[in-house]
Amino acid sequence: MTKKMEAFWEEKLEIMQKKFMHLQNQFDQTVKENQALKARIRQLEDNDRGKEQESIKQSQNTKKLEENIKYLTDKVIDLENRGRRDNLRIIGLPEKPEINTKLDMVIQDIIKENCPEILEQGGNTATDRAHRTPSTLNPQKTTPRNVIAKFQSYQTKEKILQEARKRQFRYKGMPIRVTQDLASSTLNDRKAWNMIFRKARELGLQPRISYPAKLTIYFQGKVWAFNKIEDFQLLQRKDQSSVESLIPKIKEQGIPEKVNIKERGKCYLLLLLKLSSIRTTFISTYVY
Repeated sequence: MTKKMEAFWEEKLEIMQKKFMHLQNQFDQTVKENQALKARIRQLEDNDRGKEQESIKQSQNTKKLEENIKYLTDKVIDLENRGRRDNLRIIGLPEKPEINTKLDMVIQDIIKENCPEILEQGGNTATDRAHRTPSTLNPQKTTPRNVIAKFQSYQTKEKILQEARKRQFRYKGMPIRVTQDLASSTLNDRKAWNMIFRKARELGLQPRISYPAKLTIYFQGKVWAFNKIEDFQLLQRKDQSSVESLIPKIKEQGIPEKVNIKERGKCYLLLLLKLSSIRTTFISTYVY
């Protein structure tokens, strides 16, 4: 009986040892696989860090390239504008064959009609060339094409431009506009100020667009300059409460609440000029 029991337990022990060895082998295999996975994870993390650093370098290189492109683009535009320094752009001149074929003579007539003193002073009003732009007529466009005139004398061109800024020019009684000829991108940048320019003029701020496309206003003996339209567009999205919160301070300043819109706008403007550290804050509220 004892021998049978010993044989039974020996058999059980052998079976358990075999199972243990099998489990030990599985454990060792799991440890090896775990170590291999850890090594792979470290490798992937190193690769990710390398890629992240490479991405940062590429972003920095891209930023430098963008800055260089912007600088070169601005330089090209500036050179184009300087290449047009002897030109004037005439807007609103009727689109007629008898005018288009004699643009040089028409320009002389405009000078004679609007600033004859230049002729009296013996200024050189001759032009090298004059042409319509664009070169092809768009049948869907109802307004006449602009006229570009290149003068032989820069000084004469500047005198005509100064006179055109003082008063409305006319051709045979019809109103026309005479402006500096600039690159199309510069003209588009200036057009972006149109709405703000009109509103600022309504408030009596004496707005001016200076080269290349900078808005300047004259208020309280100071000249305020704004380089980008984005400044106004950003502030436009801000809550109107930024101005409403100033009402108590407006009362402290003694500004009456019941005044017409134009005068009230000036009052708000004055207060904002005094209180705001951002010089563009005042204009965004009243222009848009």
